[in-house]
Amino acid sequence: MTRLPPAWRKSLPGLVLALLAVLILYWRTGLAMVEIWERSETFAHAFVVLPIALWLVWRQRALLALHTPQPAPIFLLPLIAAALVWLLGDLVAVNSVTQMAFVAMLVLCVPLMLGRSVTWTIAFPLAFLFFCVPFGEFMMPQMMEWTADFTVLAVRASGVPVYREGLHFIIPSGSWSVVEACSGIRYLIASVMVGTLFAYLNYRSLKRRLIFIAISFALPLVANWLRAYMIVMLGHLSGNAIATGVDHIIYGWLFFGLVMLVLFTVGMRWSEPDAPLPAADSVPQPASKGGRVWTTAVALAVLVTPILAQRGLAPQLGQAELPVLTSPPDLTASGWQPAPGTLESFKPHFEHPRGEMRADYMTKGGAPVGLYVAYYRHQNYESKLISSTNVLAPADHSAWLSIDRGQTEVANTAWRFAELRTADLTHASSARRLLALQVYWINGHWTVSDTLAKLYTAQAQLTGRGDDSAVLVLYVDAANGDEALLRRFAQENFARIGTWLSAVRDADRHAGQRE
Repeated sequence: MTRLPPAWRKSLPGLVLALLAVLILYWRTGLAMVEIWERSETFAHAFVVLPIALWLVWRQRALLALHTPQPAPIFLLPLIAAALVWLLGDLVAVNSVTQMAFVAMLVLCVPLMLGRSVTWTIAFPLAFLFFCVPFGEFMMPQMMEWTADFTVLAVRASGVPVYREGLHFIIPSGSWSVVEACSGIRYLIASVMVGTLFAYLNYRSLKRRLIFIAISFALPLVANWLRAYMIVMLGHLSGNAIATGVDHIIYGWLFFGLVMLVLFTVGMRWSEPDAPLPAADSVPQPASKGGRVWTTAVALAVLVTPILAQRGLAPQLGQAELPVLTSPPDLTASGWQPAPGTLESFKPHFEHPRGEMRADYMTKGGAPVGLYVAYYRHQNYESKLISSTNVLAPADHSAWLSIDRGQTEVANTAWRFAELRTADLTHASSARRLLALQVYWINGHWTVSDTLAKLYTAQAQLTGRGDDSAVLVLYVDAANGDEALLRRFAQENFARIGTWLSAVRDADRHAGQRE
């Protein structure tokens, strides 16, 4: 077995130490990634990413042997940035941010400890590691909308009448819904990962690689639309004998596999041979500057600092008592009286709040308006305001369906607007409909933006003001009220509800200080 050159024997221990430091210090983040791979079929492909990346590095071993590793301290700057991003992501409990920073820190250890020339040689395998990060589900709502648009259009073009509400539609043979599994996000992520790997292995020119990756991104979108259309038509033409249960998922994967096989078969026609190995004297070698020990020491200090900062902030976030929301806000001054029990059949789906309340109000001779508040404090990955699972009505296993959404402005504040209906589409005449307004309260700031809500939360925590946050939802039965009634309630009571939320925050904070 060939012995490693002296420069490699000196540099690899520092790299291994830095990588181990990341894995040990940030093990919770790494474990959270693996747990997502295990429970989500969308990201099951991530289990093969690391083995593939290591194999790709191994393929480059002859070329790597021509380079002399040398630390590049300039990469301490992006390492510091990645560590800071991880800290901010952890403060607001955003998995995708902490996990992206975790992988970035692992990747940055390579140029930091081995230098630019070595890193450039294995740049693709290092970049390929980012496919480990469970990322991309933010595209799901838009992809579901596109799938529904195409499916309804294609079914109508086939001569079948369609009645559509949101992501749900009825044809003469039955009802259909575009749920998360139908969005195509699994096909898209798998296609982009495999397509990127195929382009790297089979093409040398950047232009061909980018074109193939772009096709790998666009093709699964169109293929998923065609898949959804075919599933609906197969169910319709067979009298719902086929393609209506688990088998329609199987048909989808078979169709996707066929599409990818055609893509790779066509792509092979333009494949290019591997570039020849350059001569040893043509590979530029860095000037020997040493500094391996101090570079490693500084890197370890950078990696430890966010963990210490996170532990230092954690006690501040847990000192206050849990919020008490047993008493709804007093709105009698604006003419609204409590009307308990009138809208109890609906409750927004917000998981693990620290405090929660629901109340109904009405004016004399008017329809009742529902008020729901979920209050969050000392947020973590299990209990946080901004989450993909915190919605008015979940797409799956819900008694209510969201059929329309948008944004409006009330009381000089932006609100989300939504229309919901009962889930049974086969009895349209007896279906109930709700109109709802929703907004976030972040330590005194109002916003409808998930991103701004996270930024406000991070800012409040870094300035020592805690992470108190809440969601406010107003809703009305469309059979008795309308959007104008909701807007009136919001206009007349928005300031009072804001004052009440601030009082909840301040009362518990002062109680904690007295103790």
